[in-house]
Amino acid sequence: MQNSTWKNHKSCGTTSLLPMTPKKPQQWLQVVGHAGSFHVGDYGTLLKRFCEGEQQCYLRLMEDTLKPFVPAYHGVVQRDEQDYNMMDNLLTHFNTPAVMDCKMGSRTYLERELLLAKERPQPRNDMYEKMVAVDPEAPTVQERTQQAVLKTRYMQWRETLSSTTSLGFRIEGFRKSNEECHTNFKRTKSRDQVMAAFNNFVESNTHIVWGYLRRLKELRQVLEESVFFRTHEVVGSSLLFLHDWKGRTGVWMIDFGKTAALPAHLSLDHRTPWVEGNREDGYLWGLDNLIDILSNMLPLT
Repeated sequence: MQNSTWKNHKSCGTTSLLPMTPKKPQQWLQVVGHAGSFHVGDYGTLLKRFCEGEQQCYLRLMEDTLKPFVPAYHGVVQRDEQDYNMMDNLLTHFNTPAVMDCKMGSRTYLERELLLAKERPQPRNDMYEKMVAVDPEAPTVQERTQQAVLKTRYMQWRETLSSTTSLGFRIEGFRKSNEECHTNFKRTKSRDQVMAAFNNFVESNTHIVWGYLRRLKELRQVLEESVFFRTHEVVGSSLLFLHDWKGRTGVWMIDFGKTAALPAHLSLDHRTPWVEGNREDGYLWGLDNLIDILSNMLPLT
């Protein structure tokens, strides 16, 4: 294995690998508190800490029409007695790229997580503290008295802060090629706010917007026909956006640790509003909104 330099950059909170200004192409900066989850492998590969659910998704995706829209999967490898899923490092073919992570869907928790939290309702002081740190007015009188909130309440409240529930996706963070990092998007909710963030990310370059738009429209068409997509609840998955100074652009689906196969009798359209029990995740609704926002960033022709 090649040696790689790793740093934990606390001001940057996305779940992806974001580039340093490397002297060697294999040096990357990992951002957000997942220290040890990723390593750079040989020959343009990335090692991600093993998750069986994610492995199963990648094995199925390699046989699905979505294959060109996800990192190529190369199986399980071991490093220092730890198993890792090995996949293509998507940053390899870009020159000091700008990177954005957009979390897709109208919720980022699985129905079974909600069910589990309801079965064992425990008021959580730590979640109360997180809530008041963002919005001191958010807790109810009872919650304020207890200085605690239920996990179910916290999970659903958190989604309403960003564009997750209003647009079906949210920006997790981005990093420009000049190392400028933006991760404070917890309260980015309106179309105008999202558009302003994207405009900042692409630095008003319409050529880059066109590239992303083409790729997203291709992805939408394939998603609508994909057997994998129709038969899975896709929650907590992101779209990774990459572009560089040469004008190259790319978008890929990543992060399938929470993606769950559906019972045989069930399939999703990913646009129907979620109500508990229907398993809908709002992924395509979010993608429709994302495409619409990027389209509105282009000059009228």
